[in-house]
Amino acid sequence: MKLIKHFLVAFTLIAGTGYFVSCSNDNMAGDNTAKNNQDPKAVAEEHNDAKFASSNSERDAQFVVDAADINLAEARLGKLASTQGMMKEVRDLGEMMNRDHQKAYDDLSAMAKKKNISVASEVGDKSLKKYNDLADMKGKDFDKMFSDEMVSGHKDAIEKFEKASKESADPDIQTWAANMLPSLRMHLDHAMACQEKIKSMK
Repeated sequence: MKLIKHFLVAFTLIAGTGYFVSCSNDNMAGDNTAKNNQDPKAVAEEHNDAKFASSNSERDAQFVVDAADINLAEARLGKLASTQGMMKEVRDLGEMMNRDHQKAYDDLSAMAKKKNISVASEVGDKSLKKYNDLADMKGKDFDKMFSDEMVSGHKDAIEKFEKASKESADPDIQTWAANMLPSLRMHLDHAMACQEKIKSMK
């Protein structure tokens, strides 16, 4: 009888432990799922905040994160426009965006790795929303929205890159930003030309 009682107690303890471990694993899985749903850009920013103490280093890291997101977003939007654009000029602009900004992202990512700066490998939530909105458009509406986005996006990018080319504390980041400016200005000119052609269409 005592043997049976000991057996029942042992079984209860083992079963209870198994349940606890199972619950813990479920909670960890939930945590991991939550992390996976985080904004990739925000995750990179959090990593950099933990790594860089000085305000100058943190500011440079923030620019690199922003620049990475800009390049990823423009490359992705360009790829979409290269197949979905109605006008040849928009498709050509899309191909240029995809090619140039993908290369810029690859170069920036390699530099960031050397400097221990975390960057996202996927676009942030804000850029993703713009992509999804544009993906739903067709014909002239798509061309107009894409061209408008390229104009406003490149104006904002040029402002950020000009500032970094003058104020960055890191000479490599400063040089990279300065070297990107001619390409960004050329993209803006092409986007404005598309914008004007769309306005002239009946």
